Amino acid sequence: MKIPTLPFTVTDWSKIAPTTHKGETGQAIWRTLDIGDLRVRMVEYTPGYLADHWCDRGHVLYVLEGELDSELRDGRKFKLTAGMSYQVSDFGDAAHRSSTKTGVKLFIVD
Repeated sequence: MKIPTLPFTVTDWSKIAPTTHKGETGQAIWRTLDIGDLRVRMVEYTPGYLADHWCDRGHVLYVLEGELDSELRDGRKFKLTAGMSYQVSDFGDAAHRSSTKTGVKLFIVD
């Protein structure tokens, strides 16, 4: 990930319009700031959310509130709670998908 040239930028996330993305179950609500090829997001998964795909994109993900279950395609599973993060690259064998029983709020850079 390379942050493109940009001036110092302050983001009021409450002023960025949300978009809704259906999962296999539940929904993901994204507030997205695109900066060139860099995407910065505040994401909320509703209770019972399960992603409808395996993701191969690299991310830095930080859990703000709630619990996130992250499953890797190879069967490994991780539970993240508020204050935890994961980092995964675009390359390798770390295809992953997210779910939550209780709902979760995330900050993601990819």
